[in-house]
This record gives sequence, structure tokens and C-alpha cells, in this order.
Amino acid sequence: MAEWMETHRAVVFPWHCDHIGHMSVRWYAHAFDDAGFHLWLRIGMSHVTMKQRGLATVIASTRTDFLHEANAGELLVVESAFTRLGSKSLNVTQRLTNGETGVLYATNEVVEVFFDLDARTAVVIPDDIRASLEKVLVPPS
Repeated sequence: MAEWMETHRAVVFPWHCDHIGHMSVRWYAHAFDDAGFHLWLRIGMSHVTMKQRGLATVIASTRTDFLHEANAGELLVVESAFTRLGSKSLNVTQRLTNGETGVLYATNEVVEVFFDLDARTAVVIPDDIRASLEKVLVPPS
């Protein structure tokens, strides 16, 4: 059965914190975005290899739910999973937690669309990529 994959680790530095003392929204987005690149590599693909095929994924929508404050000095871990597979798009769900305590800081849901770089339009997910994604698909929690 497919499982969530660790895709990013970081530390909350003081300059990541906003005027009320906890990590600013922009840094949650930064952690989730970095993790998204590593997720593809974890399944044996990368944005570089897709680009060589004239493909990319583009983000059509993103939603973040903030559940707990992250403070300077705390360790961050992002786990990610492919959670839905459509004909041209897929969902990636991510969880940002405290690396020491396991406290869930935030969740992130992204819809990515497969995109032909030359035609500049959405395309059907290629069969070989779909087959790889089907093997690692995790039911949404």
C-alpha cells in the first residue's frame, strides 16, 4: 500500500517570524512548495525529466489550513502524498509537522495540471506517468 513520503525538513529561524512572533504565512508556502519538487523525485521523476519531454505540472489551485503556530527554533517536517488522479490533473496533499513533537502545524492541498510546454495548454497525463502515480496514490485523509 502506498504511504506518505517525507519530502522536506527545515528549521524556523527568527527571520521567518512575523510581527506577532510566529512563522509567517509566506514560509509555510515556501516549505510546501519545496516539498512538492522533492515529491516527484521520490517517485523517480523530476521536473527536469518531465521538461525534457516537453511537459510540466502547473498549480491550478492551492489551499492551506493553519492549525498550530510554529515558532523560532522549532524543527519542521513535511510529508506529502498524491491523493487524487484525474485525466489531466492530480491532487497533492501535504502535512507540516513539528519534527520533535509531531504537532500538526498546517495542511496543504494542491491541484496540479499537466501542461504541454510548447502548446501552452493542459494535456492528458501520459500513460507511463499515470502508471507510476497509480502505484503511489494515497487515499485522502
